[in-house]
Amino acid sequence: MFDRPRGGDRAVLVSLDFGNLDFAESQEEIRRLAESAGVEPVAVIKGKRQRPDAATYAGSGKVEEIAEAVQSAGASLVLFNHDLSPAQQRNLEKRFECRVVDRSSLILDIFAQRARSHEGKLQVELAQLEHLATRLVRGWTHLERQKGGIGLRGPGETQLETDRQLLRKRVKVLKDKLDTVHRQRQTQRRARQRGQALSVSLVGYTNAGKSTLFNRLTHSEAYAADQLFATLDTTSRRISGAGGAAIIMSDTVGFIRDLPHTLVAAFSATLEETVHADLLLHVVDASSPARDDQIAEVNKVLVEIGADSVPQVVVFNKIDAAGLQPGVERDQYGKIVSVRVSAKTGVGLEFLRVMLAELHETQRSATGVVAA
Repeated sequence: MFDRPRGGDRAVLVSLDFGNLDFAESQEEIRRLAESAGVEPVAVIKGKRQRPDAATYAGSGKVEEIAEAVQSAGASLVLFNHDLSPAQQRNLEKRFECRVVDRSSLILDIFAQRARSHEGKLQVELAQLEHLATRLVRGWTHLERQKGGIGLRGPGETQLETDRQLLRKRVKVLKDKLDTVHRQRQTQRRARQRGQALSVSLVGYTNAGKSTLFNRLTHSEAYAADQLFATLDTTSRRISGAGGAAIIMSDTVGFIRDLPHTLVAAFSATLEETVHADLLLHVVDASSPARDDQIAEVNKVLVEIGADSVPQVVVFNKIDAAGLQPGVERDQYGKIVSVRVSAKTGVGLEFLRVMLAELHETQRSATGVVAA
């Protein structure tokens, strides 16, 4: 694990281009991630490479450039827009004489700051510990020294072995607690099935406007802000759609490119609402120049969690910023496949309500019971 950045930390941001088409968008994303973590970017270092350097990821010349930027800007932190190995991180910290945090660790830190519910905190801690476990195995060679001295001698174990045991015990406790959450969610889903309510989950890239849309449709006050990962904890509300359809809508955590696998695994209890939904509303920021890439990233995570077979309707949000008109697109069978709305102004939401009512009526007519 790493020391969590405190507000006001001055950071040098490092982004290397390995020939990716979305490099510019990725640079903007690391800046926003830094600000979401309470970090002040004071310098940006860019560069092109064919492949990462084994020892320092960036290569000796670029490392010296970063070191100079750290010195001149008085930075206390270097943020890499990439995942570093424990050895690379250790080598860089030794050269810069300050903390070095990679992309996955930064996202984990933001999640730790945002978690509010008991369940969210359990999931974040589990993700952090599983991330830490890889560092214990691969990078922390100083922990392999035998403990010694008065009061410190162990029963023939190294410090590394002791830490591994403590980690395993805590991870088991967290997983047991999350299993309890899993059983509670199963009970809630069975109750919804008996009530023949349509289960709808909002999914999408972080900051696409899911929570704002959720608040509009459910008349609730879930936290919504113009920042990455404003929502971590799943919130579900019953709403009445057009025609009196009973609908349970859930707002979920946003996705992002290169989302750490430990986070996806740890949030499996929360993401279960997505896997077992009758419909996914895939909320997309219509004003983003990288919206196609963001759609692909969300779909990639949906495949990873086993939700790719759930019916999906794309909701193009923020049409007021994109200069688009509200409306719907239907396929050759007359089924709605996308809706254009503005959650901020409320324009176009009537199309969304009609679509939800249509789906509810179709499922009720076909089965008499909503599928889970």
